[in-house]
Amino acid sequence: MIRRIWTGHRSVAIAASAIAVVAIAAAGVLLVVKPGGTAQATATATLGATATATLGATATASASVSGSQTTLPSPSDTPTASPAPGELVYADLDGVLAPPNLAHRLPLAISIGDNAVARPQSGFSSASIVYQSYEEYSEDRYLMIFQEGTATDIGGVRSARPYHARWVAEYKALYGHFGGDTKVLNQVIPALSGSLYNMDDLSGGSCPYHRITTRAAPHNAYTSSAALISCLPRLGYPTTFQGVPVRPFVDDSPAADRPASQTVTVPYHTVSVSYQFAPATNEYIRLLNGKKQIDPANNKQVIARNIIVMFQTVSNDYLDSSGIQRINIGNVGSGNAIVFKEGKAITGTWKKTSDTALTRFYDGSGNEIPLVRGEIFIQSVPPGTAVTYK
Repeated sequence: MIRRIWTGHRSVAIAASAIAVVAIAAAGVLLVVKPGGTAQATATATLGATATATLGATATASASVSGSQTTLPSPSDTPTASPAPGELVYADLDGVLAPPNLAHRLPLAISIGDNAVARPQSGFSSASIVYQSYEEYSEDRYLMIFQEGTATDIGGVRSARPYHARWVAEYKALYGHFGGDTKVLNQVIPALSGSLYNMDDLSGGSCPYHRITTRAAPHNAYTSSAALISCLPRLGYPTTFQGVPVRPFVDDSPAADRPASQTVTVPYHTVSVSYQFAPATNEYIRLLNGKKQIDPANNKQVIARNIIVMFQTVSNDYLDSSGIQRINIGNVGSGNAIVFKEGKAITGTWKKTSDTALTRFYDGSGNEIPLVRGEIFIQSVPPGTAVTYK
């Protein structure tokens, strides 16, 4: 059996039998990892020939502004008993084993720009979940969410979007950003005030941010995990996970069950995002325009353990006072999805029942798809986008 274990800023894979004793030299601590409680995936996996997905033509989605919270049953491998001193527990967001103080840390969600001049951005390799979605002017934007991972640099930090706020509310997370459009600042974030912790640099939340000198504004606003965490008490925000529903996770399948390769490509207007499966480590190497993506915060290769493509409507929302046509992403409702994990593709649906409800993923039989433990990259694209995989 393969386990994902936290070490430093991220997780690593180790083999574990009935009881595995792992010595973490850098920390000078002896950690005992106990197996058990592993759920079995029930999803049907499709692999093999090249496929082009243009799903989503009949997807339904709606965007509402409400603070209601929908609590759904949440199957999980996470143990409920209090951990023994020094014992690892499963992190809430990505299911990785980590020290309790990190595994149950308040999630930190940050809007990150993706203009060509903003690349390479920092923080990818330490995030638990990363969203990529459309924005105005045919550009795209990221939302990075951190929990057990610690990033020394996160940026460039950009303005809020309504659809980002609705994703942040799923985790009752801190939302870090530099301002935003009129609707997100005056309507959406206030309506979600019970489900996110706002840290807007332009509205009383400048504590964790700084400007770097190697890039021009507005692409030079940066922060770090340590700065964000240190600023939480100043605004009266909690520092621990708030007990909202989480997704189900499973341990890695045996290496013999994994295919030799898989390549996934998701096109955006200004960048082509690709993933190459590495069966030995059971992870996907992330590439941008055919080149491996390296996180400048630590010079590490950006990898994904799970890739989820959500087909979601993109429509014009309103014309703001500066003449910018704002868009809306229909991320409340349901639509088609493809989940990639362990070199396999599972076609199904995504469902988000309210602004604050957790987005869940289901296979063709209606069973919730458990993810493998580790980094989750969620790619939001319009219906009809030619997502290819082979």
